[in-house]
Formats: sequence, structure tokens, C-alpha cells
Amino acid sequence: MAMKIVMSDPKTGRSYQTEIPKEKESLLIGLKIGDSFDGGVVGAAGYKFQITGGSDKDGVPMRKDLKGGRKAKLLLSGGVGFNPKRKGERRKKNVRGSLVTDQIIQVNSKVVEWGEKKLEELFPSKKEEKK
Repeated sequence: MAMKIVMSDPKTGRSYQTEIPKEKESLLIGLKIGDSFDGGVVGAAGYKFQITGGSDKDGVPMRKDLKGGRKAKLLLSGGVGFNPKRKGERRKKNVRGSLVTDQIIQVNSKVVEWGEKKLEELFPSKKEEKK
């Protein structure tokens, strides 16, 4: 499966999604949550993105405080991967490490440096294409 990149724009509050080809996935593999990458990877020249999270092929979320790219079952009391319903509730949940590997299907990111063109022009929404 191709890797999906979700790019959020903090200025507008909108997000955009695109898939990158297999040959460009290697540019993201090895990066960690918090690392930055060039927008040319996703077709947004001039932009710079910071990785904020992601999920693997099974839907397991990435967690920043778990080192490496491994999958682990942790006792969580909140945060990424678990939303407690009652005060003090803890539960063992599967989470993945902060390293982007070939098992990661979706990478979430935010814009840290803006380019000349707007993201709306580079990645038009599906609704606008149908009209």
C-alpha cells in the first residue's frame, strides 16, 4: 500500500491528504515524530512539514514517548492511543514507536514553513473536482 500523508495548516485550520509513490517513501523512513521534511516529497515545493504522528497498517497509533519503530503493549492512563472514560482508569493498549518504518501507512504532519502557492491550490478537495 502507498503511504498517505496528512498535512495540517495551523493558519487556516484545514488539512490536506495525498499519497506518495513507493520510491519517495524511503525519504520519510527513518524520521521520528518531531522531525521535519521537505515539501518536495509530497509535491509542495517551498513548504516544510513537521511529523506529528501516524498509524500503521493495523490502525495502531504512533506514540512519541516510545523509542524506535516497534509495536508494544503499554499500560496507558491517557494520551495518544487511549481515552479513559473514568478518572484513574488505566488499560493496556497497543501502540507503535515514534520512528517511521515501512509498516507505517499514514503520516500526520503540520506546516512549519510556508511556500509561495497555497496548499488549497496544490491539493484541491475531491468535492471541488466533481463539480
